Amino acid sequence: MNCSAHALRPAAITVAGLRKSFGGKVVLAGIDLTVAEGTIFALLGPNGAGKTTAVQILSTLLPADGGDIRVAGHDPATEPDSVRAAIGVTGQFSAVDNLLTGEENLRLMTDLHHLGRAGGRQRAAALLRQFGLEDAAGKAVSTYSGGMRRRLDLAMTLTGEPKLIFLDEPTTGLDPPSRRTMWEIIRALAADGVTIFLTTQYLDEADQLADRIAVLDHGQIVVEGTPDELKRQIPGGHVALEFASPDDLVVAADLVHATSRDDAALTLQVPSDGSLDSLRSLIDKLDVAAVAVTKLSIHTPDLDDVFFAFTGQSDSRNPDPQKAVTP
Repeated sequence: MNCSAHALRPAAITVAGLRKSFGGKVVLAGIDLTVAEGTIFALLGPNGAGKTTAVQILSTLLPADGGDIRVAGHDPATEPDSVRAAIGVTGQFSAVDNLLTGEENLRLMTDLHHLGRAGGRQRAAALLRQFGLEDAAGKAVSTYSGGMRRRLDLAMTLTGEPKLIFLDEPTTGLDPPSRRTMWEIIRALAADGVTIFLTTQYLDEADQLADRIAVLDHGQIVVEGTPDELKRQIPGGHVALEFASPDDLVVAADLVHATSRDDAALTLQVPSDGSLDSLRSLIDKLDVAAVAVTKLSIHTPDLDDVFFAFTGQSDSRNPDPQKAVTP
């Protein structure tokens, strides 16, 4: 999303100086946040950083020790019912009833929202259709896959048509196809104007979905911005070049400032911010010298680099994404 467009949107959430301690341990040390309406905002951070506490305060489940908070225009401390009427919350663990069918779970929610018999039936049918659960509507939830349960859980959250949804690790434990299905649903909700406040343990998920990201560490926001803005703050971007011959490699090495050279592989790594201007300048230099490049690839820092740089966590590059970061 364009940053200027983001700035022009009214705020769905504003937080200034939010503080919270438990037994003398400071969990939130005066954080500031603004989440624009109709956007996807991701809150990342290592285990114990305070993300869950922040979500619980914003969704009226915990009182704050201090700070000015507005959620959907209301103060959670003095107007909790107004906040609850405007939001939906989907926790890390599905809140569905295994003994009921998918339709029965949704009808239970429509009754809680006082939609009436006909209105409840229509709303449940629409949600089952929206989340691809029509064929499983009459089956007990105990027979559902993990992905189906998460979709039903989110459908139940949407029963009252909230304009602001808190999603706490919505795809944890799902297989890749189910994760992507959830991503599509989340994007569609935002496209319809729903504001999404997301916590996730998957950095690629935040990169794929979020308009803005904040990293919380030791109770403070250590960095915030769009995914691209955050990546640009991290050094290490480069262009990898592979050449047709040793002579081409030698000539290129004299022309550019390479940070890495491999004579056996006929490759160079040249620092770059990944911009079109820097890439054009590099290619022009090589063209003028008639250097034959057989392969060129651009490497830019990713959110893993951002996370580890700003939280001081060691980057083990664990192949298991669930172990890369825990909220």
